[in-house]
Order: sequence, then C-alpha cells, then structure tokens
Amino acid sequence: MRTVVIGGTSGIGLEVARARAARGDEVVLSGRDPERSAEIAASIGGPVTGIAVDLNHTHGLADALAGVGEVDRLVVSAIERDQNSVADYDVDRATKLAVLKLVGYTEVIHALLPRMNDESSVVLFGGRAKDRPYPGSVTVSTVNGGVVGLINALALEMAPIRVNALHPGIVGDSPFWSGKPEGVLEGYVSRTPTRRLATMADIVDAVNFLLENRSVNATNLDVDGGWLVT
Repeated sequence: MRTVVIGGTSGIGLEVARARAARGDEVVLSGRDPERSAEIAASIGGPVTGIAVDLNHTHGLADALAGVGEVDRLVVSAIERDQNSVADYDVDRATKLAVLKLVGYTEVIHALLPRMNDESSVVLFGGRAKDRPYPGSVTVSTVNGGVVGLINALALEMAPIRVNALHPGIVGDSPFWSGKPEGVLEGYVSRTPTRRLATMADIVDAVNFLLENRSVNATNLDVDGGWLVT
C-alpha cells in the first residue's frame, strides 16, 4: 500500500504520514523544501520518501510528482494561513491561497490519477471556516467552501475511486493552536459541546476512516466537537 501525503512535513499532515507509516504503508510525503522533506522522511524511518512539491507552482506539479509511482491513498493537507478581510483586501494573498487550494489540489489529483486504481481513495483538507467565518477569513472561508464542491465533482468524475474531504475545527494540540496565549483556547472549549477541542490524533483517525471505509464517498466530514449546535 502506498500513501502520498501532500503537505506532510509539519502539523497534521506530518501526523498522517507517521500514522500511515506505522500501519505499514510505503509513504511519500511532500513539502516545499527538498532537504526538509528528505529529513522528515528519514526521521519517520522505514519506506518513507520525501519530495518537494509547491502547490502554487501549478505548471510544475506533474514533473514534481513524476517519480511517485502507483498511488493507493492520497491525502492533500497542504494549507496556507491567510488573514484577509474585504475591507483591507490583499489580492496577491487571496490569489495565492485560491490557487494553492483549488487549482493546486486539483492538479495534484490530475497528475496522479493515471497511477491510481479502482480501490484508491483521496482525502482533501478543507476547514470549518466554510461554515463559521471569522473576521479576516474571507478567502479562507471561500476556498474551504470550494473544497465541498470540488470533492462532489471529483467523486463523480473519478468513480469508482472515492474522494472525500475533512474539515477540522480548532485542533488544540496542533503547532498553530497550541502556541496561542493562555486563555484563548479555554474560550473555544467552553463553546464546544464535547468540552474538549479536537486533537491531531482525532484528525488522523478521521483521515484513516475516510481513506479506508469503502462506502464513504463524496462526504464532507466535520471534526470539531459539534460547534454548529452552539
């Protein structure tokens, strides 16, 4: 079994790569920097390879992925943090994020599709900002909403290959959130029905579920402890 993790050198993507390797998969993980990707792959150990992939260099993605080989499982988790409001709109930042998440994600799948089989599966990462926007999330909310439409179209076009999306809420122990000032996370916990934030282990478990359950397809899975009921 070969699993490819695009955006697998840090954060949740790295945890997914580690978990798949622990299952016995051959893993190919990517980051923007070739040396860092190779170092991270070596640190995991086993049949893990690191490659350099920049989702904003869309015309070069096919070449960057040329050596990957057959693909049984594909996880595209690469993200770009963006704070961009309509009142203070930065076109360059918005364009970069839109290209990365919508065009870049799709071009990765286009490039790897000939190497997938009928039992292959794909998981793309969106985010809960699609339903819970916040000040400055105008681009983030838009592209994460775009992932919803993207997986519906891909599941139809790529059948019988399964395509699903995962939309995490606040992942409390992730590098981004765990470094927040004391008191910030407590406010989010109090508004979460489970009285706990999602963890990276929760997200990895959800990714594995979407990858492996053969009857889950064209599904947008929210992992957030039930925010929308509050």
